[in-house]
Amino acid sequence: MITLVLSATGALSGTSLAQERLVPQVLTPQNEVPTTRPEIATPPKLKPGDQDSLVARMVMQLLPKRHISGRKVDDEISSRALDIFLKSLDPMKLYFYQSDIDEFAKYRDKIDDLTLSGDLSPAYQIFTRYLTRVNERLVTVQELLGQDFDFTQPDTIVTDPDSTTYARNTDEARDRWRRQLKFNLLDLKDDGKEEAEAREQLQRRYSRYARRWAQIDSDEILELYLSAITMGYDPHTTYMSPSTLNDFTIQMRLNLEGIGAALREKDGYTVVSNVIPGGAADRDGRLGEDDHIVSVGQDAEGEMIDIIEMPLKQVVSLIRGKAGTIVRLGVKKGGAGETEIYEITRAQVQLEDSAARGKVLDHELPSGDRLKIGYINLPSFYLDMDGARNKTADYRSSTRDVRRLLDGFRKQNVDGVVLDLSRNGGGSLTEAINLTGLFIDRGPVVQVKDSDGSVQDYADDEPGVAWDGPLVVMTSKLSASASEILAGAIKDYGRGIIVGDPATHGKGTVQTLMDLGREMFRNNRTNFGALKVTLQQFYLPDGDSTQLSGVAADVILPSITSVMDISESDLDFALPHDTVDAVPHNQYNMVPGNLLERLRDRSTERVGEDKEFIDLLRRKELYVRQKQEKTISLVEEDFVARRKELNAQKEEEKESLVDERAAEEVYRDYYYNREVMNIAGEYILGLREQNLATASVSR
Repeated sequence: MITLVLSATGALSGTSLAQERLVPQVLTPQNEVPTTRPEIATPPKLKPGDQDSLVARMVMQLLPKRHISGRKVDDEISSRALDIFLKSLDPMKLYFYQSDIDEFAKYRDKIDDLTLSGDLSPAYQIFTRYLTRVNERLVTVQELLGQDFDFTQPDTIVTDPDSTTYARNTDEARDRWRRQLKFNLLDLKDDGKEEAEAREQLQRRYSRYARRWAQIDSDEILELYLSAITMGYDPHTTYMSPSTLNDFTIQMRLNLEGIGAALREKDGYTVVSNVIPGGAADRDGRLGEDDHIVSVGQDAEGEMIDIIEMPLKQVVSLIRGKAGTIVRLGVKKGGAGETEIYEITRAQVQLEDSAARGKVLDHELPSGDRLKIGYINLPSFYLDMDGARNKTADYRSSTRDVRRLLDGFRKQNVDGVVLDLSRNGGGSLTEAINLTGLFIDRGPVVQVKDSDGSVQDYADDEPGVAWDGPLVVMTSKLSASASEILAGAIKDYGRGIIVGDPATHGKGTVQTLMDLGREMFRNNRTNFGALKVTLQQFYLPDGDSTQLSGVAADVILPSITSVMDISESDLDFALPHDTVDAVPHNQYNMVPGNLLERLRDRSTERVGEDKEFIDLLRRKELYVRQKQEKTISLVEEDFVARRKELNAQKEEEKESLVDERAAEEVYRDYYYNREVMNIAGEYILGLREQNLATASVSR
């Protein structure tokens, strides 16, 4: 997976491809077969750089020593590497022939041994063949775009690459591309493009794609190939080439300005993987996880540039810009439906927008009881490291801010507290530990296992608590890393209940960046690139890892995020879930089993009778059904009907999104949050019935 982060405080990193040059386009008249067959360009003769063989050997030596698994680079890693490398080049199986794949199979159990010896020949043979196929397909595209398409013919296109195969011959390849272009044209026509304009746009798109790969250099081939090997260990272990490491180092020193979103490349599309709290996109409230950005325009009137199949690094350069300027994004919500144009004013991330915020709610339960509930919205675990290091009196941290909110809640005599981590993607591990300590009286919060197998626990050592009353922690599939540590510790201690999606994100690993020059030669005079390697794994006090399985909710509420493919388990070769020995810790009496069952039953009953939840379940079912579709009809009438159904759902989701993401509100008053408050209220009353209104340790 290639990921880049666009934020005022984040760093720019990821696999880069050569910048596109401005090359004149030669377009044939539409609906007319070209009078001359375009020539297939001869791929350039590529060879490894002078130090590539050395770099390959260094990576192969470091991987087994530093990766948490400690496993050797063996035949299984070799087999995975071949599949990852092929997928990185041709994810939708549109370019290679099956005969190419059969030929490359000779490397399946040899990549490990060859790379360990510094032999990179498989990378160059496969990549050179790929360039040949790209140029051949470009000729096919140019020919097909000069012909008529029958949009009444009962054609379909396979949209799931796992459900299709590589073409066996030129006829199959040509038919595959006929369907692909037909789909592209229907998609663009549905967005309001005239057919002639759509054809021209596709000419430019695929010509740009061919140029993109033709300009690649040995640095980038090395990065793709070695990352394919490292990602055979786990999806977060990658190799960063010298040029990418330079970019990363420079960007780490800069104060980036932009929209505040993490982007990744998926099957030729630019996909939003995370919206950064406090950034411009977050404050705008429309852009969300798994949205596909298909075009970018500058200022209010600038031309919308098609970015499908554009290198991610180039997309970043178009989207990023000075604070106060406007960028327009063409967005397909969830990767489907009609393209919507979002006009966003670039900005720096504002600390106040990403900091903890709280509000006291006077909530009336369905029973008629009224309770005061303190609600805290915590989008990240943040820490002013310089201020903490220098012992500045008023340095900012999530723990300090939440403590102040809890102090205020106590003065207002709240009956319970809801801590919202549903959009918290993590942050400082130290802060996760310290903040957990606001609710428990000393004890281990997380265990960390190193690559040598040793396990160390990290504890809250500060005596006392800031809040000893009823506690509800809100989570979702977007709650990751540090937020999973807090939620898991609260659950292990029996200190409160978890409400939300069935489980959190499931990222329970830690990565570090190793400069190869410093690691191997104790100097950095020569840039050999860097290895980002997974070297630690998180475990909860009871010994359960948060990796892959996440933290399960005590009370589950329906949501769209619960069925989105955005968790650790959706990544190839994610490390497995495992356990270590539990460490002794207190056990509180705040989650009686009989009360938990009652909360679940009553919430299920309310959700089943709530019109808005019923509608959410309908939209969730539609989302799942469309996500599971392996094929799409290319009959225009069917295509348009499917798109209308999809767009109707997107409109409904967009309306609810405005309610849910109103930036100026601390607490968003809509049906989902109201049900969380109902659960919290009944939890508070249930604890009172059992004389458990404050946390006490069971003996």
